[in-house]
Amino acid sequence: MLNTRPFQESPERGDLRELVESLLGRHLPADRALAVDREGAFASAAWEALGQAGLLGLGGDETSGGSGGTVGDAVAVVEEIARVLPSLAVDYVVCGMAMRMLGDGAGSPVAGWMPEIASGAKVCAFGLSEPDVGTDLLSLRTSARVDGDRWVIKGQKLWISLAHEAEVAFVLCRTDPPEGDRKSRGLSVIAVPLDQEGVTVRRVHLAGMRAAGTCEIFLDDAVAPLDNLVGVRGRAMSILGKTLDVERVLAAGLSLGIGRAALDLHVSHLKEREAFGRPIGGFQALQHAAADSIADLTASRALVNTAVRSIEAGEPSLAMSAMAKLVAAESTARIVDRGMRAMAASGLAEESAMQMYFRDARLQLFSPVSNEMIRNILGESMGLPRSY
Repeated sequence: MLNTRPFQESPERGDLRELVESLLGRHLPADRALAVDREGAFASAAWEALGQAGLLGLGGDETSGGSGGTVGDAVAVVEEIARVLPSLAVDYVVCGMAMRMLGDGAGSPVAGWMPEIASGAKVCAFGLSEPDVGTDLLSLRTSARVDGDRWVIKGQKLWISLAHEAEVAFVLCRTDPPEGDRKSRGLSVIAVPLDQEGVTVRRVHLAGMRAAGTCEIFLDDAVAPLDNLVGVRGRAMSILGKTLDVERVLAAGLSLGIGRAALDLHVSHLKEREAFGRPIGGFQALQHAAADSIADLTASRALVNTAVRSIEAGEPSLAMSAMAKLVAAESTARIVDRGMRAMAASGLAEESAMQMYFRDARLQLFSPVSNEMIRNILGESMGLPRSY
């Protein structure tokens, strides 16, 4: 019988999923997840439990304090979290990016923070986007200069998840002029402590992913030790390139989690709700919508798995991770829309998780990068002229 569960997975991966499901069942049951979303709060108890179980450290080298594991393991975990509370899955993706970046930036003193981040003891954020800079990261305005034994950072970051809870933000900034036409040269990542006079963090309240802690960060001559440089000065994009590939495939896994949970809820409603003397799932129009959704979910999962294998094999993965993110996000938006239509007012009620999935799925269409930019990347990957 067809169902929404992953197919052709190893027993170990299945055990990992069961661990996450059990952990969240104890620390973030369904009614609590809806309350956290409604309040826009951080699910701190669940986060601590994820850290204690070693799940926040997935993707980080074990010799450096991470939990090891593969990208596929992290995708499985983010999917299971997203089934319960997509906002928490967004925060998990941030942590996964940190594990990848700190591993690639080995040798930097801040790489020594990996055990604390992996355990949940130190919460971090990523400061990439700015008010006028989203997908065009190379045009960012945030700058950093050396003043004695410290960096002085000035600028502004926007749409930064988890910053209100974080102790430090990994801030992408310009530390040196571009090298000719190569705007990517001269960009660096600096770990900026957020609890200081030169930093203001302001919460931004969104209609979707309400509990992810979206924030705006103002850096007004904020300071950081020189040792807080991640990797090589001026070469941030060489580290972030791999990190962003992983971010996109994790975002695809997040979309899978939302789509899977929404479809499970959709099908349950079709079986339980009756009209005209029988379950509404017996009506062909409603049945076909659910059929389209299981096909969307299954096709998306196959593409995500292909992208994961590409990354794990060390192959160039920009196009595959981009496609996975694009297709999973678009498919999930359709899946949730069909589920909402089938459930009608029942799905829109605050007591239903469908309304949360409906809102959260919309963010996946343009976060962490817009699907329009993804299409630009894919067009260029096909040998077509660059369109931006």
